Amino acid sequence: MKDIVICENIKFNYLGDEKKIILNNVSIAIQKGSFVSVLGRNGSGKSTLAKLIDAIVLPKSGDIWVAGINSKMNDSKEALREHIGIVFQNPDNQIVANTVCEDIAFGLENMGIEPNEMNNRIDEALQAVDMTNYKNWDVNRLSGGQKQRIAIAGIIVMRPECIILDEPTAMLDPKGRKEVLETIYKLKNAHGITTILITHLMEEALQSDRIILLSNGSILMDGNPESVFSDIDKIKSAGLEVPQVVELLYSLRKYSLQGTTQGNGLTGGVPPVRFSM
Repeated sequence: MKDIVICENIKFNYLGDEKKIILNNVSIAIQKGSFVSVLGRNGSGKSTLAKLIDAIVLPKSGDIWVAGINSKMNDSKEALREHIGIVFQNPDNQIVANTVCEDIAFGLENMGIEPNEMNNRIDEALQAVDMTNYKNWDVNRLSGGQKQRIAIAGIIVMRPECIILDEPTAMLDPKGRKEVLETIYKLKNAHGITTILITHLMEEALQSDRIILLSNGSILMDGNPESVFSDIDKIKSAGLEVPQVVELLYSLRKYSLQGTTQGNGLTGGVPPVRFSM
């Protein structure tokens, strides 16, 4: 399958702080239509990677291509907007209009989309995030989770090939978090949008096709959830909290493998750790 995002030997530091390397020689290729979680503690470089892919900032060295467009090219930001969109932590910072419909229409109006097409796209986007009944609501009446789903609708209404979600549940209560996560999983499963989820919570990454674990600006692990979450010791070394159920399954499997090698009669033991939401 074709790669929609390619990062080659990315190095990055913020201006004025050249000694602090945020990302160091990071290379990633993300397949079109896949669901990838970038996992890491605060300060690991994961949000900076999101901004680099979206061309909000440019790499100090190395190259990033999105849909074949190099982020360093002149006018690349505008060209990239046709292919990729990003949703940030705080939904209130992304609301630009008074009503749900007006907010989602904002990007389409800037593109010059004609009214009938605009209305059809808005309806499709609202349906995708299960917010159809809120089309004419004042955005100030919405909960945090609902606002974040509207922010997601405002991106997918543009019909991008890829969406980045940078810690989208960080400021939400448990109910809002559940709503947003269900929406994210649906985007990939029902609509085939390439999804890049930035998070520090292991449980949010369980349904990913692939997990990239960042630590101190470098890739520590890269694989499917089963392979990544089967090495709890390495995950802990990256400063992440491990859910109790995952740690229990890991401990059982580790004990089983030790028992098998010591000839205690266990055959096969506990199967590889498997996850579901």
